[in-house]
Amino acid sequence: MKSLLDKIKGNKEMSVKFGGQDHTRRQVNSLYNLLKDLYGSDKIILRAGKLNVLQMMRSERLPERVLALQKLVLEDPTLDELPGEDDIPGILEEIEEKIADIIARRTVEDELEKKINECLQQRHEDYMREIKMQVIKESTGPENAQTLKKLAVLEKLNHKNLVQSALDVLRPTTIEEIVGQERPVRAILAKLSSSFPQHMLLYGPPGVGKTTAARLALEAVRFRENSPFDSEAPFVEVNGTTLRWDPREATNPLLGSVHDPIYQGARRDLAETGIPEPKLGLVTEAHGGVLFIDEVGELDLVLQNKLLKVLEDKRVYFESSYYDPLDSNVPRYIKKLFEEGAPADFILIGATTREPEEINPAIRSRCAEIFFEPLTPSDIRRIVLQAAGKLHVTIDEKVADVIAEYTIEGRKAVNILADAFALACHRSGDPRGAVITVSDIYEVIQISRLVPYATRRASAGAEVGRVFGLGVSGFLGTALEIEAVVFPARRKGGGIIRFNEAAGSMAKDSVFNAASVLRKLTGRDLYDYDVHVNVVGGGRIDGPSAGAAVFLAIYSAMEDLAVPQNIAVTGELSIRGQIRTVGGVPEKIYGAKQCGIQKVFVPVENEKDIPSDTRGVEIIPVHRVEEIIRHIFPGVMDNVG
Repeated sequence: MKSLLDKIKGNKEMSVKFGGQDHTRRQVNSLYNLLKDLYGSDKIILRAGKLNVLQMMRSERLPERVLALQKLVLEDPTLDELPGEDDIPGILEEIEEKIADIIARRTVEDELEKKINECLQQRHEDYMREIKMQVIKESTGPENAQTLKKLAVLEKLNHKNLVQSALDVLRPTTIEEIVGQERPVRAILAKLSSSFPQHMLLYGPPGVGKTTAARLALEAVRFRENSPFDSEAPFVEVNGTTLRWDPREATNPLLGSVHDPIYQGARRDLAETGIPEPKLGLVTEAHGGVLFIDEVGELDLVLQNKLLKVLEDKRVYFESSYYDPLDSNVPRYIKKLFEEGAPADFILIGATTREPEEINPAIRSRCAEIFFEPLTPSDIRRIVLQAAGKLHVTIDEKVADVIAEYTIEGRKAVNILADAFALACHRSGDPRGAVITVSDIYEVIQISRLVPYATRRASAGAEVGRVFGLGVSGFLGTALEIEAVVFPARRKGGGIIRFNEAAGSMAKDSVFNAASVLRKLTGRDLYDYDVHVNVVGGGRIDGPSAGAAVFLAIYSAMEDLAVPQNIAVTGELSIRGQIRTVGGVPEKIYGAKQCGIQKVFVPVENEKDIPSDTRGVEIIPVHRVEEIIRHIFPGVMDNVG
């Protein structure tokens, strides 16, 4: 382009230096050559053909050639008048200016095109570089020599296992292996296999098989015909004591939460575009199956209420101030979660060692309540024998009986047997020839500092002023040893009644009720005597259920009548001598069994609470205290009104 401009400049200089027509012709020829260099011969001919100036270009007459040149440069087909000789210099100057303008514009365009091509080339190279890096990343991934080495170490650790844990072997694997819980297990199976399965709350002491029963019950009904659960129905287990959540919904493993792109770190590709990411919780993981929450009573109260909302809606809904439903960058699954929620249709099974009164009433109202029975000594013996069979080990005859004395938990019984098995294997050096002896059990008991569960034992004898009452602690019944002594007061009406304060105010009131009934039955005023009533061991009596036992102990001491030590009494004593209803009768009968008691007196009003299986214990419903006296002291029946 620079050379063309130089030629134009040279033409002007020649025109100035050499005047005349010859020089004008040379100037016209030079301009034609410039056009050929600028556009090319072929394009000039095509343009001339369109403008119908080919003949004029080849003409010998200077005005015609100037007119043709004028039409080609100005691209104006309306120019028809031949220029005069005086006009030609002006026209040529105009043509030169036009050509110079075209050349300048062409120069700028070329420079721009060059820069554009350079940018495009740079962009292309960057793009190719990114593609190469992506290909390399996809082929190698995030791994390097160091990460691969750590992976190899983990793989090596995974393949290095010790012998299988004894507890894994001894855990029940079928419904039939759950001992002592036939009725609760049957209830769970019925509620799960129904066309309308129910949420459940399982109550009971620890170690009786609540979790195992729930898991195995789902396994049992999963493959039944017309079962509401399919073969892939999940069993999601979580402990309520470990469920922690943030009230700001930053995290909630139970219900799910939303990870906002700024504060909580959503997935990188979402965070970069400002899109929040919902995280699904356990309730969605349990969809179509069972969500088992152990220690459900330990859940935060607000979280319990949120769980109730999910049980009602059968869905979990998410919210975030960062969510924009009109953002085209939001993936469809995230939009679906925010707009429709996540499915959470499951059966809730909660287990707890708390009393029913301590559980959220709203949860209780939505759940069927099932109570697991405390294990009896015979149940513990069956569990021990079953576990010994799984270990393929021989045990001495008294091993199961000794273990049954020291625990009422099936899990604990299995642990004691497993510890004794380890001692036997260590002693013999060969697990296949190991024999668990009673001495192995006692060694485990001494190492673990275990004490017998039932510290009070019934006997075949009889004692004056000593009676077994029955109490309840949690879901476990226990025997209360109540004793009394009676002495004539130093002066009439000046007697002192003493009762250990640790037993509680209601138990103390029972003494005064007993005084009124004694005076009515025998005509004796208790204040004519010094009376001392004691609950052995400092046990606390929270209710009035020991009233009948307190009366019987005082009556025995006052009348010097021996009470059989294989009986127990429970019931509130009214001042008119009636035995009124009390709570926890099934647990109390269980406690009587544990102590070897053979006969239990309960209020008639509690007759409906007596368990169907009371083998080994005779249950006698009574209405009045006189009925108890007639049963225990038949020889003095005539002395009782």
